[in-house]
Amino acid sequence: MTSFLEFAKICSRIEEISSSLEMTSIVAGFFKEVSDEELPIVTRFIMGHIFPVWSKEELGIGPNLLYSAIAKTSSLPVKRIEEFVRDTGDIGLAAEKAITSGKAHLNLFSEGELSIKEVYLRFRKIAGLTGKGSQDAKIKNLQYLFSSAKPLEIVYLARLSIEELRIGVGEGIVRDAIAEAFDVPSELVERGYMLTNDFGQVAFTAKKEGEPGLSRLGVLINRPLKMMLAQIALGIKEAVEEMGTVAVEWKFDGVRVQIHKEGSNITIYSRKLEDVTSSLPDIAKAVRTNVSADSVILDGEAVAIGKDKRPMAFQEILRRFRRKYDISATAIEIPLHLNLFDILYLNGDTLIDAPLSKRRKKLEEICDKSIVAKQAVTSDTALIEAIYKEALAAGHEGVMLKNPDSFYTPGKRGKNWLKLKPIMETLDLVVIGGEWGEGRRANLIGSYLLACRDPDTDRFLSIGRVATGITDEQLAELTNLLKNLVVSESGIHVELEPKIVFEVAFEEIQKSPNYDSGYALRFPRLVNVRSDKSVEDADSIDRIEQLYAVQKGK
Repeated sequence: MTSFLEFAKICSRIEEISSSLEMTSIVAGFFKEVSDEELPIVTRFIMGHIFPVWSKEELGIGPNLLYSAIAKTSSLPVKRIEEFVRDTGDIGLAAEKAITSGKAHLNLFSEGELSIKEVYLRFRKIAGLTGKGSQDAKIKNLQYLFSSAKPLEIVYLARLSIEELRIGVGEGIVRDAIAEAFDVPSELVERGYMLTNDFGQVAFTAKKEGEPGLSRLGVLINRPLKMMLAQIALGIKEAVEEMGTVAVEWKFDGVRVQIHKEGSNITIYSRKLEDVTSSLPDIAKAVRTNVSADSVILDGEAVAIGKDKRPMAFQEILRRFRRKYDISATAIEIPLHLNLFDILYLNGDTLIDAPLSKRRKKLEEICDKSIVAKQAVTSDTALIEAIYKEALAAGHEGVMLKNPDSFYTPGKRGKNWLKLKPIMETLDLVVIGGEWGEGRRANLIGSYLLACRDPDTDRFLSIGRVATGITDEQLAELTNLLKNLVVSESGIHVELEPKIVFEVAFEEIQKSPNYDSGYALRFPRLVNVRSDKSVEDADSIDRIEQLYAVQKGK
């Protein structure tokens, strides 16, 4: 049984190095050392996750609850914990400082060893606590962990509690580490992850069954896949020249949904892979009524249609997704229409490796045309232009231009799916900091520091600030949303947990040494708070570089 201290030592080593290859080698070595039972746990822990992304289990630990647990363990007031956080700029170091100083005269540190499995089971227990008294019970469980931990363990227990390990290990490093540890091709590891959305399962399969086992991994009902993504189209002519024949669909102004049907049971997942079935009874009913397949996974867009038969504002759609009560009344107020455009699985067969043209045929065979997005397959640029104008006139965003021969690649953004919109592409960026306002806005966070993702290192790279396009009312809402995510403060500057995604418009991308990404946004403005997206859905540095190259005509 591996101690949690060994895990903490690995994390500490990784934090001291910058080489991705060296990180990969250290992680691979650790994967080889742990037991079969520990491997799936460690694979998630090293990325700062407790459960698979599709799991319904959630820790439900925010900074305030964590501060309270640290305060209880150390016998220090919460305000003192907040001071430690501000001083160190890191919740893990703050927890270590508070608990070791508070315990110095009490000698409460356990003589035994915490194991990785014990930590995981304690986190599972915390995730299962709900209802009255659950917050106090979570604090007591965290107290147990902290009281049983050695100083170095405290650092990573605190960070794992809010699932922010911050050691720079992302999907790319874990993929390559699994491949190195168990001598399997990284391409097979990546494919396994695309299908299962769980590196824990992939690592276990690679160790026990090797290449044959990874090849057998497939899509499962009620195990959501990451959704295939699109990149910006240079233009209709360029898309036709690249693809030859193009499958053209409206780009709906709605919210992406992935629907799993097994018999009469319907499960609907958001783009963040959260189960939103209970909030969307009308979508579930539409699937039961209009889809004949017994077992199927479908991809589509839910659009809110107003009395004028035009799409309602994006924020109105999100109201449906957030709603937990009075759902029937809200469904009448904000009716949703389903537009399906892909099928990933049908009656036991995985279809993501079939060409789009074949998937489309299957989709039309099992679904009533009333819930299937219209599609035209053509190389006629004039026809594509007409469909584009028709979509805009109907109030939607533009068109999707898809390669009929393309496979479905979960979580990937590539040239086989292109989106054409009349304005320059917006970016989905993570809020990592802010600044308190002045004067009448002194109690509001008035500007926001934004970042893109580095998918290999799991770090966030700053790219600029946004303060434009936000009313006082919106600032109050945003401040209320973000205040519980404050990690540290220094004067007017605030560091925030990277949990919230902003959709931001801008005039152009410029090279800049002032931000970690090496780029800056000219005239950025807030378009939407994308509560339907997780930080893993935010745009990457590769995407920034791609858009910059497009601007320059490269």
